[in-house]
Amino acid sequence: MNSKTVGHSPTLIGDIRSNLPWTQFAGPIAALILLSVGFQLVSGSFFTIDNLKSVIEAAAVPAILAAAISFVVIMGSIDLSLEGNIATTSMIVALLVANSVNGNDYGVAGLLVALAVGLGFGLFNAVLNAVLKMPSLIVTLGTWFVGLGIAAMLFPERVPQINDPLILNLARVRVFDLSLVVYVALVVILASQLVLNYTRLGRMIYAVGGEEGLLVASGLRVRWVKIAAFSICGLLAGMGGVLLSAQLSTGNANIASGLLFPAISAAVLGGTVLTGGRGGAVQSALGALILEVLNNGLIQVGAGPYTRHIISGAVIVVAVAAGGWHRRSQLRVVK
Repeated sequence: MNSKTVGHSPTLIGDIRSNLPWTQFAGPIAALILLSVGFQLVSGSFFTIDNLKSVIEAAAVPAILAAAISFVVIMGSIDLSLEGNIATTSMIVALLVANSVNGNDYGVAGLLVALAVGLGFGLFNAVLNAVLKMPSLIVTLGTWFVGLGIAAMLFPERVPQINDPLILNLARVRVFDLSLVVYVALVVILASQLVLNYTRLGRMIYAVGGEEGLLVASGLRVRWVKIAAFSICGLLAGMGGVLLSAQLSTGNANIASGLLFPAISAAVLGGTVLTGGRGGAVQSALGALILEVLNNGLIQVGAGPYTRHIISGAVIVVAVAAGGWHRRSQLRVVK
């Protein structure tokens, strides 16, 4: 029985991956085009060079966060700790590199420590979820608040201004009039997609989201897949904290306020399914870009903040309903 099941496990993994063709990008791309053209027709100024650059810059870090959370969501899990992770890494990088409140000037070492802390958040979540078998929702909700608490404790009497050129240049150096943050985001998103689509780890992440019970019955070591996925998510969230600090030139315990649920919404909007097994980093990043285009366009047409929230929420609901219609028709129970 076991030998037969194990023998079929590579086929299972291949089948799940085959259900994720590159054509899944068509929906998010079509939505981007329709929204952009619509806002251009209404406002007449959406397609200006300055506005398009503004949209891309604003979407860079949210796209990284959407790609990060994709690793966990594709498994059918969730990571709510992003804001706490980002807040802590922001404070750590600001206080370890050259800054305005202490004499530290550790440069690259300070940057690496901040990224290691982000990785540590992910690893801690993974151990609690995969080893101690605690629900990811509860685990990461707890580490979210732990991270916010650590960041608040690290916060000095005044806001630490970052003076380190290594960090500041991430936002200040421009290539083709776009900051390095944008190019870092592109590299991270593409690398994440390559990992998900063309490595054994990526195929296993999809398989865990699709048929975890069958994988466990086959004797495959699902635990290490979860540890790797949560760790990657934590590392990329930590990177988001560093990049946000570079953009603002400061460290701040509230720097990530309001970024968690847009990241999850972006992933869902791009086609990464919360029940697991489907989606990808590029799709999720496109979802982040769609949300930024929507927000930017609504501002241009004069929509107020409450109206923008209502419309953004409605768009997400409609997109999820349309994207999962054919799958929901096969469900017998919805919880």
